[in-house]
Amino acid sequence: MRKDTRTFPNSLLDPLRQQGDAPADAVIAAVAGAGGPRAVGELMKFLTDYANFDFSEQSNDVKFFIDQNTKVPKAYDQELFNQGIAFFWKHYRLIALLLGTYALPYCYAGANGAQVLWISERIKSKTHQRLEETGAFVFGIMQERDWKSGLNFQRIAKIRLLHAAVRWFTLHSGRWNPAWGYPVCQEDMAGTNLAFSYVILRGLRKLHVRATRSEEEAYLHFWNVVGYLLGTEEVLLPRSLLEAYTLDRAIARRQFRASEAGRGLTKALLSTIEAQVPSPSLRNLPAAQMRYFLGDELAELLGIPPTTWEKRVVDLAFQVPIFPQLLTMQRPESGVLERYWR
Repeated sequence: MRKDTRTFPNSLLDPLRQQGDAPADAVIAAVAGAGGPRAVGELMKFLTDYANFDFSEQSNDVKFFIDQNTKVPKAYDQELFNQGIAFFWKHYRLIALLLGTYALPYCYAGANGAQVLWISERIKSKTHQRLEETGAFVFGIMQERDWKSGLNFQRIAKIRLLHAAVRWFTLHSGRWNPAWGYPVCQEDMAGTNLAFSYVILRGLRKLHVRATRSEEEAYLHFWNVVGYLLGTEEVLLPRSLLEAYTLDRAIARRQFRASEAGRGLTKALLSTIEAQVPSPSLRNLPAAQMRYFLGDELAELLGIPPTTWEKRVVDLAFQVPIFPQLLTMQRPESGVLERYWR
């Protein structure tokens, strides 16, 4: 291990388990102070409207936050950032597959963090819509033109405020257990960032996709920039693949265990994906793909049923588009994703 490689001990992660996103939380507190829960609910409707970037009717606090959310981390490298986008478009079909069958259920293995989604019911109900939102966000931030125009800074700021609004409602739900930490805490934000970056790279390796180390590091760098703009502390943004591995293992050791929330979220996700499978004979393929990527231990933890497909998953992953309407870009019928076709 290089001398400058950071570790992520409990002494670092424990306090970050209790920390949210102060700037975004302050905006939501101001909205709630002026108009109560109804105002926060109305703001959430706007924040989840991924096609609406008209801020004219929003409060001054919201508009100021959106305008100011353009600062990139100190380590920002424009060339690496652009290479990360290029890597995505080189492998976007498989990355879309991995988002649904690896990255998202991987997040649900974090028992404490999964409680937020379970309480808010943002995934448990209307799962198809939530997955479409995820696809729209990911494919949106991969548009170079939207970085040049500044639209992606607004897109990310909306998601950052959405997380803060979910945090506010969760804390006021009467159902949150402080033993779980803080809702949408820094540790969970870091874990999600890893799921969309490092875990995707690990999934591509499982599919025997050849990528250079520089390509992988560029993709990690891209998501570090996005994670920073989403409010993740720089100390939780891995500067190398080794640091990403180390942080991932630390979070998994601390947070991964069976939970009703994790199993329920995974079941809802799996049912939604299975409904998109083009042939009844392939209906249990998504479960096989999840088990292949996650491994038996995590699959059992999440309640993913065993299938007879595992040994054929790699070949089929290249042949069967699991998300024709959700996350892949094979001319989807969804108008939300159609605009991102390249």
